[in-house]
Amino acid sequence: MNDTPEEIEEAEEVQADDPIVVAILDALAGGVNLTFQDVARLIAKQRGKPKDGPNLWRRYMNAVKQQAVHLAKNGRIEITRKGEAVDPKDFKGIVKMRLPR
Repeated sequence: MNDTPEEIEEAEEVQADDPIVVAILDALAGGVNLTFQDVARLIAKQRGKPKDGPNLWRRYMNAVKQQAVHLAKNGRIEITRKGEAVDPKDFKGIVKMRLPR
């Protein structure tokens, strides 16, 4: 599948409007390093209803991780392990996200 530059640009604009992307970038805007779990908990807290229970954040974990990897591949954030940036295609263990330095 060969996408034209217009299709690629349009896809990037759609991604920018994704609420998970917006939540990740907003959470990292203060220059902090956060885990995927931290961001998932923030999203759950913002969107949760009283009946949802304390584990609602788990529903957002995969979406946060997928969008974080996408943002890291595009250079909009960095995924770090032990303070060092790692390859977004191949990482393991406890990692954090930060804005690029």
